[in-house]
Amino acid sequence: MLVMGVLNVTPDSFSDGGKFFSVEAAVERAGQMIREGADLLDVGGESTRPGATPVAADEEIRRVVPVIRQLAALVPTPLSVDTQKPEVARAALLAGASIVNDIAANRPDAAMWRVVAEFRAGYVAMHMQGTPQTMQQSPAYTDVVREVDAFFAERLARLEQSGVRLEQVVLDPGIGFGKTQEHNLQLLGALARFTRHDRPLVLGVSRKSFLGQLTGADSPAGRLPGALACAALAVRDGVQILRVHDVRETVAAVRVATAINLNRPNQ
Repeated sequence: MLVMGVLNVTPDSFSDGGKFFSVEAAVERAGQMIREGADLLDVGGESTRPGATPVAADEEIRRVVPVIRQLAALVPTPLSVDTQKPEVARAALLAGASIVNDIAANRPDAAMWRVVAEFRAGYVAMHMQGTPQTMQQSPAYTDVVREVDAFFAERLARLEQSGVRLEQVVLDPGIGFGKTQEHNLQLLGALARFTRHDRPLVLGVSRKSFLGQLTGADSPAGRLPGALACAALAVRDGVQILRVHDVRETVAAVRVATAINLNRPNQ
């Protein structure tokens, strides 16, 4: 299990907006997460919380590229760029990133995928219904698990047609992106099903609002116990990357869950 530390270089992220907006603060936070055990770092310059205002590509590049360039020169930790825009992905990959984390893998065009293929970058294909501006207005599915599973199969075929090798791709069910609390819980209960695609799974539940709805936690930081419960179950169900804000606590939870999982009797 790998832990991906979230580094928001934004003024308006739902969980830590503005705290790491400067290059210096972002690099310092990245170093802290690496010391706490982060295996990867995911740098994002545009908030994708429900209803977030889109950011122009040039502004997003201005936010993320200096951070990625400096980190690439300082640390060996693989760097991911969290972006929906092909031009931002290209700039970030040129600056030293090696992974594109794309919440908009539901896109109809192949421009992003051509960039990923050109750089032979890692690619996180995330399921989302709608856009960040519309996704939580009235999310609806006949069978959310079946539909996300079918999305993964269709996207893998499209990616391969666009020149992206399947070994470059990891899959993310997109918890909280166009899903109700019930949809999120159904997907979390079915994570093992998605391993049939023979691609690593990424799970991002850190500090998300559905955890607060379940536990009564008002603040994003107060949702940590719920996120750690999801992390432990994710180890059991074959998830290979956890995208988190709270690295130290997650690394500890994963270590214990992994030790238990390795000692489970064969079923």
